[in-house]
Amino acid sequence: MSQNLEATTEIKSSADKFYGFFRNTLSDLVNIFPANFKSVQILEGEEGSVGCVELWNYVIVGISMTAKVKYEAINDGEKSITYTVLDGDVMQLYKSFKATITVSDGSAKWFIEYEKALEIVPIPEAYAALAIETCKVVDLYLLTSNN
Repeated sequence: MSQNLEATTEIKSSADKFYGFFRNTLSDLVNIFPANFKSVQILEGEEGSVGCVELWNYVIVGISMTAKVKYEAINDGEKSITYTVLDGDVMQLYKSFKATITVSDGSAKWFIEYEKALEIVPIPEAYAALAIETCKVVDLYLLTSNN
């Protein structure tokens, strides 16, 4: 049975710029947030395109993890992107894991849809916290750089 988790954070940069970062240059997280994002490798397609598959190496709650992530849906009108995890460490805890970010003026909202592999598996609050922290870092980066 699928469950949902939502997390919202305030952003000060423009919605277009913020969405553009997640849409087109998400792999830059390796450079601007190296404490949590170690590498991104494009396996199929082109970054920022539906169907693109990337291999992410990241750190969450102090643990190094991997995830094979597919850009499932992109809606430029709504400024939303859906990422589906196909494989990797997170899939040991969840049968399915999908995250959608929607950006609007002043906020970024994450919607995480997941199905636990076992009942004892925790709600993915650590992923929601990482998503919010990532948004804060991206917002600061966009506000202080010439991008």
